[in-house]
Amino acid sequence: MAYEAPPETVTFHGLLFDMDGTIIDSTAAVVKHWHTIGSEIGVDPEVILQTSHGRRSIDILKLLAPEKATLEYVRQMEALLPQKYGDEAVEIPGARALLQQLIAADVPWAIVTSGTEPLVHGWLNALKLPHPEHLVTAESVENGKPDPTCYKLGWSRLGLPADAEVLVLEDSPAGIRAGKDAGCKVLGLVTSHTWEQVAAAEPDWIVQDLSSVKMVARGEDGRVTLQFSDGLIQKVQ
Repeated sequence: MAYEAPPETVTFHGLLFDMDGTIIDSTAAVVKHWHTIGSEIGVDPEVILQTSHGRRSIDILKLLAPEKATLEYVRQMEALLPQKYGDEAVEIPGARALLQQLIAADVPWAIVTSGTEPLVHGWLNALKLPHPEHLVTAESVENGKPDPTCYKLGWSRLGLPADAEVLVLEDSPAGIRAGKDAGCKVLGLVTSHTWEQVAAAEPDWIVQDLSSVKMVARGEDGRVTLQFSDGLIQKVQ
């Protein structure tokens, strides 16, 4: 499949970004991290890595090592990840430019992630990326993605009404489903999964990364108009 869909402009009241695979790519660091943790808890790291992306560490541990499934342990564990492997993460193409556009235009946006607060702030600091005013993390909800609660909470924290048009930007099938079930439109990124896996989660649009997304206008009504270019398909039906 080619990324050749014609440009499309769409208008929203606010944006909700996933973190890993959407704003940054910390895959290399996460692989090393789970190999270390897997050795500590006696679980094959490859088993963990098969299902870990886009899910909270505490939810993975509940299944594989219930005795370690506490927020205290997870926060401590994840705080070390950017400290030990800070040079292993990179920006997703287009992420910094898009965030800078949104901030300059005072567009409501938030990060909604399966990571803990120490992990999010650690990575943003390591890559010198902007910190959001609004943040939903693993500590914020009882159940992680694909449960839609996290994105519903993100929507609420933006202060937007129930009839607002909100865009979720996501790379994982679990996160895409969470965004859809929260009532948002979803832009799926093909950064961590195959396009087939992304498409199977039924996002509204699919692009390779955030270099295909740019802000083109901010209306007097507060809404922001984005342009999606080079989409895999113009819209998933």
